[in-house]
Amino acid sequence: MRTTPAPVPAGSPATPATPDTPTDVAVGVIGAGRVGAVLGAILDATAGFTLAAVSGETTTTRERIADLLPGTAVRKPTDVARAADLLLLTVPDDRLAGVVESLVGSGAIRAGQYVVHTSGKHGLAVLQPAADLGAHVLALHPAMTFTGTAVDAERLPGCVFGVTAATDDRAFADHLVAVLGGRPVRVAEEQRALYHAGLAHGANHLVTLVAQAMDLLTASGVADPAGTLRPLLTAALDNALADGDAALTGPVARGDRRTVRAHLAQITEHAPSVLDTYVALARATVDRTAADGRLAGGRVAALHETLSAALPDAEPLAPVDDAAETERTLL
Repeated sequence: MRTTPAPVPAGSPATPATPDTPTDVAVGVIGAGRVGAVLGAILDATAGFTLAAVSGETTTTRERIADLLPGTAVRKPTDVARAADLLLLTVPDDRLAGVVESLVGSGAIRAGQYVVHTSGKHGLAVLQPAADLGAHVLALHPAMTFTGTAVDAERLPGCVFGVTAATDDRAFADHLVAVLGGRPVRVAEEQRALYHAGLAHGANHLVTLVAQAMDLLTASGVADPAGTLRPLLTAALDNALADGDAALTGPVARGDRRTVRAHLAQITEHAPSVLDTYVALARATVDRTAADGRLAGGRVAALHETLSAALPDAEPLAPVDDAAETERTLL
């Protein structure tokens, strides 16, 4: 591993390496799953990096390695670590600490080596045993969902990587993110879990929400729920990212309690597994709309009462007073 400037791949947003940025870097990947195999393939195709070895235990992982990393040596984790100048630990969050301790305990980590994990939750503390041996430790989390296929490499350009690194290691961290096509954003050690919660809540829970919405449309007889939702969801996502709460529309944001009651009744009858999600998100929508002044106190209370009453074991609601409801709407 040398420390002379590395060439930047054509079309990459990477900035040129500094004189202290390592090149001729042997890369090892422990846990070549959806993330590790894709990042390993990108680095192997990048000047200054060579994929030395990877590890993977499951049949699916071995198939992914054969597809994305053909000809790459598949070895046990300790051998991968010993062969690597840059070691990528792309294992599940809950296994990361144990993997680090095992590698350190077996003598597979050495001073001067770069040990990098891609966990969103963890920062540098989980890598402290490696740092104690003189390794450079980095936390680089790509804010992207991965399929474990070649399409992921096409999605990475412009992707944010949440970076936690010691001051002396930031230049290499930024260079590594750049050659992967991304852009670094600093995340403090103590804020890693909060940062990751924001991403998981937005992306993972969005999948659940969209899948449930498609279930409701299917139950209503719509033949193409995905095609029906796509333009609406695309516009809603764009508006939300641009305008935040101001983008909220629909019956809850308008205070249309009778419409909400009709939703709840139909969901309870045809898709009861969706009810808790609908109620929880509707409550959050009521509160966020009320906070910006669009819903008056009476309608906020009425909506919360309606939502609470829809849950199992709740007391039945009295019929809506149309005159009172109309008066609230006109206020």
